Amino acid sequence: MQYPINAIFQTLQGEGVYVGVPSIFIRLQGCPIGCQWCDTKYTWDKISHKEIPWQSIPLKISNNNSWGSADTTEILNTIIRLGWTAKHVVITGGEPCLYDLRPLSAALQATGLTCQIETSGTHVVLCSVETWVTVSPKIKKNKNYNLLYQALKRADEIKHPVSRQRDIDALINYIKKITDEKKRIISLQPINHIASATQLCIKTCIQKNWRLSMQTHKYIDIP
Repeated sequence: MQYPINAIFQTLQGEGVYVGVPSIFIRLQGCPIGCQWCDTKYTWDKISHKEIPWQSIPLKISNNNSWGSADTTEILNTIIRLGWTAKHVVITGGEPCLYDLRPLSAALQATGLTCQIETSGTHVVLCSVETWVTVSPKIKKNKNYNLLYQALKRADEIKHPVSRQRDIDALINYIKKITDEKKRIISLQPINHIASATQLCIKTCIQKNWRLSMQTHKYIDIP
């Protein structure tokens, strides 16, 4: 299977459960949601004439909407060739669950790497059983795409972007719909480091015994 990849690079995971963990990021092209605060808007549109040779993707030094197509073998060979030492892989986007991630996640794990997916929860999650799924719920952000129960149920971590109280209220209502016994990590992430949102998240996390997720990569200026 071919995947449209905007970027592949090694850094530290900046948020969520794996914060601080050396990670290889695979950023896929394409997302139909259109969140106002998105910091990767260049991944939204998969424009055919923006396709470049796959070999050029690891060499990108700026964020833009060019992308290259690669299969699992090409991706794994690139990771090996570049000598990256991180053992954790984050598949993100864009919206990675536009694509069937079972072949890619299984291939990564077969080499001894752990795998994580960051998704909006608006598309069915298709990945290996062992993959850690982080859902950042996009609730009513696009009238054409609803938050899917399948994605919430598959989630190991629900990391919710928050700007005001109504965001938290919406999350609580959705969490109530999950009826299984799976232990999920719930965290709140203030949007764009807004002071009022941060304080609201802190207060709620203490009340609910949830976690606070800050985008530490923005503070220490890493990709």
